[in-house]
Amino acid sequence: MRAEVRNISDYYDTHHRAELSWRLLRHNLRNEANIILGNADRIESHTESSLLKDAATTIQARSETLGNMADSVREIEQAVADTETQRVRRHAMTVVRNVVDEVQADYPAAEITLEERAEMGIDIDAAFRYALRHALENALDHSEEMEPAVVVSVGPSQNTGRVEICITDTNPPIPNKELDALYAPRKTTTTSHGSGIGLFVMKWCIESLKGEIRFEAREPRGNAVYFYLPPKTLPDE
Repeated sequence: MRAEVRNISDYYDTHHRAELSWRLLRHNLRNEANIILGNADRIESHTESSLLKDAATTIQARSETLGNMADSVREIEQAVADTETQRVRRHAMTVVRNVVDEVQADYPAAEITLEERAEMGIDIDAAFRYALRHALENALDHSEEMEPAVVVSVGPSQNTGRVEICITDTNPPIPNKELDALYAPRKTTTTSHGSGIGLFVMKWCIESLKGEIRFEAREPRGNAVYFYLPPKTLPDE
């Protein structure tokens, strides 16, 4: 009989430190954002100076962005921590429609069109919802139209047969620096770097589901975001 004993205390210590770092980062970001936002509100409400009001508005917008980063950190943390045992098998279109309905309620002026090319199944958890919601909100937030339009299609990928979920818009192209930060971090510098943490959330969340994400510029205008996920056999109903 042979036995092998391993001391995994270092592993648990490292895991614990990483988990603690995530929590501290998320907590501190949110707290600092709330403090900045509160003080900006006080400045705006107690001054008649148009210059100070403009400055307060800028501070408010930046603090809201900082707070959103805290939410994104939480989403990434959950995506990294989730395991396959926490996933459920669903009709891809059903899950997509649920997320679209949530986003549509927050963007009543938007037109979000759904297209199902084939019925397919996928395994999902909260990470999928985070990724799709970020993709939809990015498309709507960066639209230059009064009534932004987005199309979401679900079906098999022509090349691999994976589940393909495509989100298309008519917006200006995603800046190269954002994509460089996502795929080629060594190219970023202190003067040229990506700020779109939502893209990181999308990428890491989809990859946590053993999927892949791809960005494509459309002609003559617009962007297409592709999620590719492993197809799963749907249960008999």
